[in-house]
Amino acid sequence: MSTPAGIDPRGPRFAATVTTVLLLVATFLGLIGVSTAQGTGWFAYQPLADSTFPAGGWAIASASVAQRALDPGFLLAVVIAALFLWSVLSPATAPWGVLFRRFVRPRLTPPSELEDPRPPRFAQGVGLFVVTVGLVLHLAGVPWALPIATAAAFVAAFLNAAIGLCLGCQLYLLLQRIGILGRASAA
Repeated sequence: MSTPAGIDPRGPRFAATVTTVLLLVATFLGLIGVSTAQGTGWFAYQPLADSTFPAGGWAIASASVAQRALDPGFLLAVVIAALFLWSVLSPATAPWGVLFRRFVRPRLTPPSELEDPRPPRFAQGVGLFVVTVGLVLHLAGVPWALPIATAAAFVAAFLNAAIGLCLGCQLYLLLQRIGILGRASAA
């Protein structure tokens, strides 16, 4: 099996930067939304005016599925999950990649070396998995699930954007070394 053509390593870092901002906003919205609210006190956000939350419990436990789905943090996380899915299924047409190739890369010097596209694509799949777990648990009424999932994805995206450490890529390489994913290429 031959290694796919290489990609500019700055492209995934650019995408990680945009994703970091989106995940930060999603985490903030998750922290102030129904996912972390108690039934009484400061919680004023109620998507449906006729909803009431029992005293002392988690607001998400008594919120309807529709209320959980209309939470702004949930809606943004759905968009982020869709972007992750797009990057996994069609990296050539994913929005941040297209934006990088059309507007950013022409203004940069050519990269000194190219990288294998499989680890960054796998990393997008890991991000999709983490955010999807948060979405499903949020819909199931699990308190804190959404902001914890988006915060975990945020940390990974931030590390990639800030210092070039792609945790999903490292996981891919580890799984490749132990023989779970494909064959390791000769060094």
